[in-house]
Amino acid sequence: MEVTGKIKMIDQTKEVGSAGFKKRDVVVTTDEQYPQSILVQFVQDKCDLLNNFQVGEAVKIDINLRGREWINPQGETVYFNTIQGWRIAKAQAEAPSSQAPPMPAAAAFPPATSLNEDEPDDLPF
Repeated sequence: MEVTGKIKMIDQTKEVGSAGFKKRDVVVTTDEQYPQSILVQFVQDKCDLLNNFQVGEAVKIDINLRGREWINPQGETVYFNTIQGWRIAKAQAEAPSSQAPPMPAAAAFPPATSLNEDEPDDLPF
């Protein structure tokens, strides 16, 4: 799966817990009719992938969806989802592949002439 859009925010790398787990968040705003601000989390050695990017850049992020279950102190089961990034690249402007190339202006073409002036025009209109 992937998320594309412009970087809205890049957070600093944070260490969580006593085991040295590292995470770094980036928020990407999608370019669609109803833009969404999507939080993507990079973990461990993938945190460094964000070093070469800045706020405002258009990017494509390859993601995995992660989910986990937790039982809170009241005994209720709670579920969490995380969008985890594993690759990020600058978005490339895609050329429309299904459209024909633009036509030049009519003035670029010489007026049509008949190849044989002796031949009568036999078209019915």
